[in-house]
Amino acid sequence: MKRIIKSMALSLMLVGPAYAQDAAIATAQSEKTMTMTNEQYTFPLSDAVTRQKVTFKNRYGITLTGDLYLPKNTGTEPLPALAISGPFGAVKEQSSGLYANQMAARGFAALAFDPSYTGESGGEPRNVASPDINTEDFSAAVDFLGIQKNIDRDRIGIIGICGFAGFALNAVAVDKRVKAVATTSMYDMSRVNAKGYFDATTPEQRNDLLEQMGEQRWKDAENGTFAPSSNNLPEKLQGDEPQFVKEYFDYYKTPRGFHPRSLNSNGAWTATTPVSFMNMPLLTYIKEISPRPMLIIAGADAHSRYFSEDAYQAASEPKELMIIPDAVHVDLYDRIEIIPFDKLESFFKENL
Repeated sequence: MKRIIKSMALSLMLVGPAYAQDAAIATAQSEKTMTMTNEQYTFPLSDAVTRQKVTFKNRYGITLTGDLYLPKNTGTEPLPALAISGPFGAVKEQSSGLYANQMAARGFAALAFDPSYTGESGGEPRNVASPDINTEDFSAAVDFLGIQKNIDRDRIGIIGICGFAGFALNAVAVDKRVKAVATTSMYDMSRVNAKGYFDATTPEQRNDLLEQMGEQRWKDAENGTFAPSSNNLPEKLQGDEPQFVKEYFDYYKTPRGFHPRSLNSNGAWTATTPVSFMNMPLLTYIKEISPRPMLIIAGADAHSRYFSEDAYQAASEPKELMIIPDAVHVDLYDRIEIIPFDKLESFFKENL
């Protein structure tokens, strides 16, 4: 029973809602959400910003789709730029777009993009994640930004949110073109898959999970399709769920953050998605980000706070850890009054 509960808790972040719940999810949404189109965003576009849909290819030939946010009324000087993605299972119309919108209003070119196999980006099969390819997605965004005539390729940074914070740090470690990196509400997807929350997975439990996914691979091969995970957020809250489940629900399953293309709102990762994360640690070379600066931001009350604190401890200088009082994990997805955008602005203006 403990293993089942633990697996459920982990999967709520890793694999998202199952496809079988699409109809139930729709009925659970408000009228506003039910009438939402795929082109709508979960935040208003700033009057000081323009937004343009763009596409670019990563090193594996997958076409990525993003939104390029630019400040209005800029001069002739090339702009500093930011590549932004996350959370894990979200789309650019959610948190990453909100960040890009805010940063563009502060003078940056900001590219919010859908990772490979998700959202409007390409890649088959759908709804799968990879420690390698999702790391590459950030570098592909840097490729795109660096060839724009209105962007200074020597002043490019990255912001990674939630699960894409780990991919961001991994990308910056090997991509020396990136001059600074910031993360918010970080998840280390390799660590949480391989070891569970707070590293509590036993060797026996890890072995069981690997055996289950091995069996699932045979089923997928026989069926010619990739089964979605059956783990998911509840259709509606009963009141006795863990607090972090309630917080995820409040963002992904309500008009606050729901988007029909978001896996965490309205879909599911494939059941075997965790396989590649089980033995490919993302932060092995985090020290090689130095001497480029790193800003790590986490909520004081976030269940995920330890990922940020441990990454900070493992990194070399220059580095800064910023803990936001009274904030939980999802507060840093969209709470404008809580997310320290002034700090992000000063950090990147100083270091790009």
